[in-house]
Amino acid sequence: MKYIRLITLLAFIASITSIFCGLILSVDFSQKLIGFGVIGLFIIVFPLFSYYRWKGKNLKDYMLTKENLDKMRENQKKSR
Repeated sequence: MKYIRLITLLAFIASITSIFCGLILSVDFSQKLIGFGVIGLFIIVFPLFSYYRWKGKNLKDYMLTKENLDKMRENQKKSR
């Protein structure tokens, strides 16, 4: 699992660096640097981060189902 975290961190740093270099440097391809940085964030970094954070968790715990709504109502009644 450490490898996914490391790859995500490196891709994030590379994307942010690309965006900042595109903003700071005045070269012919500065807009392409910004674009590649944004694409890297949304196509590589975000899915890797989501996979890393959600791995091993039960998705039904975070969905609004009838059972979960009933549990929330019971918890509100107990707290009052």
